Amino acid sequence: MDFELHHHRASVKLRAGPFGLHLFQRDTGLNIFMDEVRIPPSQWARAPRQVSIALTNACDLACPYCYAPKSPAALDAKKLAEWLRELDDNGCLGVGFGGGEPTLHREFIQICRQTAERTRLAVTFTTHAHRISAADRDKLRGSVHYVRVSVDGVGPAYESLRGRPFSALRSQLAIIREVSPFGINFVVNACTLPHLTSGIGIGEEFGASEFLLLPEQPVAGTGGIDPTTLRALRQWIDRYRGGIPLAISENYSENTASGSIGREKGLRAYAHVAANGFLKRSSYDAEGVLIGSGGVMEALRRLEECPAGGKQP
Repeated sequence: MDFELHHHRASVKLRAGPFGLHLFQRDTGLNIFMDEVRIPPSQWARAPRQVSIALTNACDLACPYCYAPKSPAALDAKKLAEWLRELDDNGCLGVGFGGGEPTLHREFIQICRQTAERTRLAVTFTTHAHRISAADRDKLRGSVHYVRVSVDGVGPAYESLRGRPFSALRSQLAIIREVSPFGINFVVNACTLPHLTSGIGIGEEFGASEFLLLPEQPVAGTGGIDPTTLRALRQWIDRYRGGIPLAISENYSENTASGSIGREKGLRAYAHVAANGFLKRSSYDAEGVLIGSGGVMEALRRLEECPAGGKQP
């Protein structure tokens, strides 16, 4: 019997794939995977499970390890809405808005609200948090399912890296936690490694549900976490007994993803839309495929035909 997926407004979204059936509830974050279900390839989801979207390259901070492009660019909200509907209809489960600083996009709040109202996608965004006001909190509540706050240091270390008072960050975390569940993103390098435990303490104080470790990526061929610091990070992870679950960026996960959900790889698992409208395999890639009149799924098809790291056909 064919497995029919008629569930456009169901509270649980279904994603079919080569490893079974994934049930996802965006309001609670519930994931159920049934790997005993065999589904014909013709009914597999065509879109990546998760897509990150840089709404703008603009940012009002100047963190020394930032890898985001510095060229001016911002996505058109109307075109973006069309791409989001495509992704939703083709089995994507969630989108993560970033940048740059996504809250600098002039239609940021409207984009979040319309995505939640008009699609079944889980809506998340990554922010430095300093631009979220109490009024923004009230507008975003109910339209955002998760927020990631970039921290990377505590006290004077935070202030030297991000150029903002740490006391202001604490005030902003009190606002963010009233929008939705939130996690902390922490770039790890030789400078920030000594502050990991203090960062966990801030997360525990404000009720963070996850602490995401981001070993620093090289920028323009320079920088990146050094081998000594990476070894020390692994030792810190081995000793960790804190109350917040840890996660680490995929490049350094060393295949630690467990269960069937983690078995999807490559473009079946993830893609990135840059602020200039290019679809890429990751936010770190220099090359990608421009999303043209054929839409995001046509761009995905073309990207799949490109060798990893290669230019578009």
